[in-house]
Amino acid sequence: MGQSHKEALEIQIREAYGRLVYTYTTHLKQAEQLTNKNQGIKHWQIILSAVTTGGILTAVISDQTVLSWISAIVSTALLGLNLYIKDFNLADDIRRHRSTSDDLWIIREKYVSLLTDFDTLSEQEIVSIRDKLQEQTAEIYKSAPKTNAKSYMAAQKALKENEEQFFRSSEIDQMLPEHLRKGTPEN
Repeated sequence: MGQSHKEALEIQIREAYGRLVYTYTTHLKQAEQLTNKNQGIKHWQIILSAVTTGGILTAVISDQTVLSWISAIVSTALLGLNLYIKDFNLADDIRRHRSTSDDLWIIREKYVSLLTDFDTLSEQEIVSIRDKLQEQTAEIYKSAPKTNAKSYMAAQKALKENEEQFFRSSEIDQMLPEHLRKGTPEN
């Protein structure tokens, strides 16, 4: 026996929700990776600048050729690092990924609400809401920055292994005041 149209809609909406959660989490992971990269570069710039400045000052004061050479090498490494990152705007990339994930978050919540209300809605209402969600998602995707395989794999691990986007009932109970908890008082 085949499935009804409403059952097919639910399957489609659940799949769209799953794809959206993956994309949302991937953008979060991409922003996290870029933030770590940006911080690493900033730390290296500070370290190389300090070594260069300290080496030059020490070489001038003590007139040591070895320190002058070390300072020159470190200074060249700093120049290379600065030239490497001059065409990157990591802070802007981080902001764009976070903005995309923020935009996707509300769509994700709307999908959860649709699935929650599913049994009380008519097929026409479900189709209408689904179509609006698809349009809103498409608009976000048009301007979304690209992600990479590393961030997708991090999102996959976060969702499948670490269950980052989900709560167990006992975890929710722990966050709620006692009179709103669903589980046993030990939760």
